[in-house]
Amino acid sequence: MSMRRTTTTRRAMAAVSMTAALALALAGCGDDGGDGPGKEGSSAPSAPASPSAEDKGESQQKDTAAGENVDPDAKLAETQGESGLTLVVTQVKRDAGGFVTVQALIKNGGDGTRNSASWGGQEALVVEKNPNSVAGATLVDKVGKKRYYVLRDTDSRCLCTTAIAPLAPGETASIFMQFPAPPQTTTEVDFNLPTFATTSLKISG
Repeated sequence: MSMRRTTTTRRAMAAVSMTAALALALAGCGDDGGDGPGKEGSSAPSAPASPSAEDKGESQQKDTAAGENVDPDAKLAETQGESGLTLVVTQVKRDAGGFVTVQALIKNGGDGTRNSASWGGQEALVVEKNPNSVAGATLVDKVGKKRYYVLRDTDSRCLCTTAIAPLAPGETASIFMQFPAPPQTTTEVDFNLPTFATTSLKISG
């Protein structure tokens, strides 16, 4: 009886020891700190959480270059300015971020060089921070009786085209402006850029 109990106990202890050793071996394979299959599930989601500097740079370039994506064949509205200038609106789009983007072209059909000195509006700080810009543009919701100005950051830098070069006769400049979005029920607004006549725009999106 004593020998059978001893043998049985030894077999049970051996089985427990093998099970524990196997568990440790499996745990060691899943925690090797490398790039093996065991790491793919935990490391993949962390990649998009913190964009790289290159990604941020690309995003900023897309924002500031929005006016360069204008379709020259689109024509939602046209208004005349001083000395042969013409402004052609090519897109008025409501975006999910809560703003409206207006894209347009300014053409110099006159016989002299024209500059953007008056298009920045009359706010001294805005003009100083956004030289040669279209920061003076506005949208007016006549139904809601509210005027919307070009968006700007805490440093008074506008979300619009800046550093517009003087336009020689026959030249065209692509521009964009972003405004706070009017209520969804507002589908039409009046657009004005200093020195140009006011024109009515329909908002898409």
